[in-house]
Parts: sequence; structure tokens; C-alpha cells
Amino acid sequence: MAFSSVLGTAWAGLWWRLGAQGDGGSVYEELVSAYSEAGRAYHTLAHVEHCLSEFAELSDTAPDRDAIEFALWFHDAVYDAKGHDNEERSASLARDVLRSAGLSGSFGDLVADLIVATRHAAPPVTLGGQIVVDIDLSILGQSGGAFDEYERQIRSEYSWVPAEIFASKRSAILSSLLARPGIYSTELYHGKYEERARENLARSIARLREA
Repeated sequence: MAFSSVLGTAWAGLWWRLGAQGDGGSVYEELVSAYSEAGRAYHTLAHVEHCLSEFAELSDTAPDRDAIEFALWFHDAVYDAKGHDNEERSASLARDVLRSAGLSGSFGDLVADLIVATRHAAPPVTLGGQIVVDIDLSILGQSGGAFDEYERQIRSEYSWVPAEIFASKRSAILSSLLARPGIYSTELYHGKYEERARENLARSIARLREA
């Protein structure tokens, strides 16, 4: 399979390390198509690339390294702003791809569990889940400008929601994250992003409530 992009090369490397059977190039093209769907503003290939860049800092010491990387590729493969089961559907898609590629069911289950953890319903309990979730939430601890752009992109994805309803529901989501004893579960990400994430969240919540 031929790849020209940095992301494509990263995907090819993962496919090879897994010993996956079949045409990994076709799977990659399907992922590109999914992440390029109309209506996406934040949940795009740029988000995947950011996640993989974050993971590169700790991949050598992370448990289940290839499972985590595969989960990062697929965790938003299905994204419907009007849906309520995106993570479960993304996990199911990843499991199907792995099964077709000849990987074990236990590996597929592990990847699926990591993807479902990105629902952010509760802090994850496994180290692998903590790493995936912390990486997914790393945008919260970026610079003020990058965080504000993220918030604009999320609003774009929910442009069909009336402003008052969006402000109420979005502030509730961000407030639930801010209320946690720690936004990040791993020591690395807590030290790296916790303080700035709390500042960004508090600023966004105040802005939403004013609206």
C-alpha cells in the first residue's frame, strides 16, 4: 500500500506492527473519508493527528501501545452531532476492522473498551484508558487561542442547536469536567495541562453563561 502523508505513513506502520491482514490502504482511505465528512469542524483528521502527536511523547512507556494507537485512530470514526452512541459505533467499527484483519477478539475488545472510554462519562480506571482519555482531552489545556478555536469548532458542529440551548448544555458539560478533582488522570498530563485546562474551562463557562 502506498502512503504519501505523515498520517498515512503512521497508519501503515501501525498496520505492519499488528501483522494485520488485508488491504490497510483501503481502511486508511475509509478513515480519511469518515473524518472528512461534511459537518465536522473539530472531529477531523487534524484531531487525530494531534492525538497521535501527544501519544508519541509517551508511547515507549505506555501499556498496550498498539491498542492505544489504534483506538486513537478510530475513536471519532463515527461522529454524528445528533447521535448518542458515536463511541459505541466507533468501537464496533474498529472491532470489525480488526476481526477482518485477522487480529484476536481479545485485542479487538481492548481497543473497543479504550474507544468507549472517550465518552467521558466517568474517569477511566485502567492506565490505557487514562492515557487515551487524557490525550483526547489535551485540547482543554492548550493555549487560550487554540482552546477558543476548539470551542468555535464545536459550536459549528452544533450549529443546528439554538444559541440559548447550546450555551446551557455546553456549560453543563464543561462544568462537570471542571468539578472533577482532576481533569487528567495521569501524572504527566495533570502536570502538563491541568492548570491551563481549568483556566480555559472557567473562562468558557463564564462566556457561555453570559450568552
